[in-house]
Amino acid sequence: MESRALRRLKRKLTVEVLWLYVIKALLGSEPMKAYDIVKVLKGVMGLKVSTITVYSVVYRMVGEGLIEPVKVGGETLYKLSEKGKSEFEKAIKFLESVTQMLRS
Repeated sequence: MESRALRRLKRKLTVEVLWLYVIKALLGSEPMKAYDIVKVLKGVMGLKVSTITVYSVVYRMVGEGLIEPVKVGGETLYKLSEKGKSEFEKAIKFLESVTQMLRS
């Protein structure tokens, strides 16, 4: 059985930094609808997050300039911005440095 401490860590590294997973879903892909991002996070990545949480994160990311809305027909799709790519790379480097420090 998983400890509460490990459950808290998993939550902090998934739901609380969901923007990283959204960027990962959009990296190298065509623009996606928010619902398609949800499907990737749940299906491909196996994350247990609510649809409304993902939508909230997507809208926040648009406001922060990490992703950009694109109108196609009558739908809004989302694509990764240059700022989003840059912030993602910085975040990955930070996580790698934390992991390295904890292992040493």
